[in-house]
Amino acid sequence: MTDVMEDNSSWTALSIDHIRISAFNFGIVSEDNDEGKEFLLSLDTVVPDDILERIFTFLPIVSMIRSTAVCKRWHDIIYSSRFLWTHMLPQRPWYFMFTSNESAAGYAYDPILRKWYDLELPCIDKSSCFVSSSCGLVCFMDNDSRNAISVSNPITKDCKRILEPPGAKFPDYSTIAIKVDRSSHNYTITLAKCKQVPEDYVRWDFSLYKYDSQSSSWVTAVEEVFIGWRGGDDSVICDGVLYCLIHSTGILGNIEPRHSIIMYDLIAGPSKASLMQSSIPAPCSLTCGRLLNLREKLVLVGGIAKQNRPDIIKGIGIWELHKKQWQEVGRMPHKLFQGFGEFDDVFASSGTDDLVYIQSYGATALLAFDTKQKQWKWSAKCPVSKRFPLQLFTGFCFEPRLDITT
Repeated sequence: MTDVMEDNSSWTALSIDHIRISAFNFGIVSEDNDEGKEFLLSLDTVVPDDILERIFTFLPIVSMIRSTAVCKRWHDIIYSSRFLWTHMLPQRPWYFMFTSNESAAGYAYDPILRKWYDLELPCIDKSSCFVSSSCGLVCFMDNDSRNAISVSNPITKDCKRILEPPGAKFPDYSTIAIKVDRSSHNYTITLAKCKQVPEDYVRWDFSLYKYDSQSSSWVTAVEEVFIGWRGGDDSVICDGVLYCLIHSTGILGNIEPRHSIIMYDLIAGPSKASLMQSSIPAPCSLTCGRLLNLREKLVLVGGIAKQNRPDIIKGIGIWELHKKQWQEVGRMPHKLFQGFGEFDDVFASSGTDDLVYIQSYGATALLAFDTKQKQWKWSAKCPVSKRFPLQLFTGFCFEPRLDITT
């Protein structure tokens, strides 16, 4: 592994409306006509639609957004052609960073152009909410009742508030996940709720609900009672399987590791075995964990606990699950980890494709790990400023897409 410290002075913050300015000038061709007079010809009038589509596939997403403002023809090609998104070059995921306050505004980072953009999220009132993303769509759930759920495309501002889910309101723990089908653009949302059984310190009620965008309805998938374990606030869908991070309550003794992963097959449905019987222990003692989908593989980003001090973090590791066995993908170098803090839960992490983002809750520095190249890299400096010492920051990544709707 190598680490590369980038120049943090080279950042540019642009309004998302600023992106939509005309970015292309028409080329002018000068020719002589039969009368010896010169006339002007726009290249746009002689380039057929299929060639323009092919040219657009080589552009970064920001350049495509700017191109929609050039003329109606370019706008219609970019927004209506499915050819663009099935043949275009891969777009690296953006990272949206914000601070905990009453607004839902923040900055989105483009790793290709290495720029930050001022971005306000549609459909949500507060930034303190649960978030999951897939293929251009981002799913939000409020942090109060945990029943207000919306889906939106941050780039196009398309937004939809979905039907309120079943189950008890105000659970002790909950987690949400979304998965978009890349062919049909239909999506599935899962919501896991966990609540302690009244006057019982051992048992926890765990329930799982599934939403289908085609039917616009919820179904109850699983209801189970955990003994000595509780649900958490992290889950992800990979290759049709939902993975949820669960935590030992410590009631049954000093269980190591304190975290496990439960699985539920969203395609096959419920099985005869309980969720706990098929659970997978974490690769080591962790202070916290984040679950990611990287190319339909489950990836765990975890805070590695100190020996005999499970509440103190000594580093951050990345593991990939292969046939119920963990394989280490990378470990953050110590000089990069310095500054993250020592307490148990100190960072946010999300990712897609081959890219993993890791951000300290106490700072605006954003670190990316390329799992393919095994390279750590700082982003350009974020324009978010820290206004007081205890101010916290968080974020999530999403794929910038123009063709995905809610």
